[in-house]
Amino acid sequence: MAAYVYMVECADDSYYTGWTNDVEARVAAHNDGAGARYTRGRRPVRLVYWEEATDKKDALRRERDIKKLTRAQKEKLVGIFAGGCDSGRNAGGMQRCTADQPNREV
Repeated sequence: MAAYVYMVECADDSYYTGWTNDVEARVAAHNDGAGARYTRGRRPVRLVYWEEATDKKDALRRERDIKKLTRAQKEKLVGIFAGGCDSGRNAGGMQRCTADQPNREV
């Protein structure tokens, strides 16, 4: 089963990082108030980064690593993603990043 790490930017300009099996559904849940407690009072949220992990364990490890980054490092990661880490897009138009791409360096 696919696992993903994602980062959303909240209405207060903070970042929230999590993992999921379905990025689109998870972002929708955050915006519906059914996501993490942190994002409930900071809606709406906007997806700014995501990457595919090999499995849940790898996604959790990557989530932990991203949460340890400074704000400046997270902004760099978001910038790399926005600049295009892969030309592929899924049906929802989201850009696809995978674990073996350069954005893992941040």
